[in-house]
Amino acid sequence: MERYQEIERSIITKFRKPLWKRFINGVNDYKLIQEGDKIAVCISGGKDSMLLAKLMQEVQRHGNIPFELVFLVMNPGYNEFNKQTILDNAKLLDIPITMFETQIFDIVAGIDESPCYLCARMRRGYLYKHAQELGCNKIALGHHFDDVIETILMGMLYAGQIQTMMPKLHSTNHPGMQLIRPMYLVKEADILAWKQYNGLQFIQCACRLTENCTLSDNEGGGSKRQEMKALIKKFRQINPYIDLNIFRSVHDVNLSTIIGYHDKEREYQFLEDYDTKGGTVC
Repeated sequence: MERYQEIERSIITKFRKPLWKRFINGVNDYKLIQEGDKIAVCISGGKDSMLLAKLMQEVQRHGNIPFELVFLVMNPGYNEFNKQTILDNAKLLDIPITMFETQIFDIVAGIDESPCYLCARMRRGYLYKHAQELGCNKIALGHHFDDVIETILMGMLYAGQIQTMMPKLHSTNHPGMQLIRPMYLVKEADILAWKQYNGLQFIQCACRLTENCTLSDNEGGGSKRQEMKALIKKFRQINPYIDLNIFRSVHDVNLSTIIGYHDKEREYQFLEDYDTKGGTVC
């Protein structure tokens, strides 16, 4: 077998349960792929998006839903080493990428306040725009299970609200486009295990502010998300099911025990109908 075929085979053999089955369950549970879709798989060059590309290739080949794929790489201003690493890995993994250029890193380099937020918003906008120009109706991102529970904890601990990273979203600025996260149920530890088993090296941090960790999978950095990773690691040592319970908590919200909540249409506080409900057991 060719090298890429060995890597593909590992997904559906050695890593069938932690990667392939969880990926398929996420696609099916959240109805992420429909017949006739044309999906732009957005590749940043990291382990998550590269694995996503291979998983999407596999489900397209062996699934029973006909759909199209485009493998889209946006270059926000990578240095030559990072850019070449992405190109080399795409060739190694037999991923036919389409790359387009932007100057996002140059734009955000001079921003003092929330440059990462601005960068993320700009990258998302460019991806939607180019995917739509290629005739796509969806973009697929490589966020995984750990990203989801980290987002839940960050919302609670730093934003004072209960929120999560959704498995799919309608775009507000690009009508007809959706964002999907097919690796929603896949754990990061299993992605790392697949990477290490196959001896693969992907870029980690490509931003000019963090290029010192370009090819590492360390837990470096002082970001809030890294804090959450460390916290969840401690939780797992206490009880291996804590992370799953965090995840399940946003799938089974008991509104009768929530002080307040809001959506796009209204805000609600429990005192609004407290007296009319009555009969609460304490």
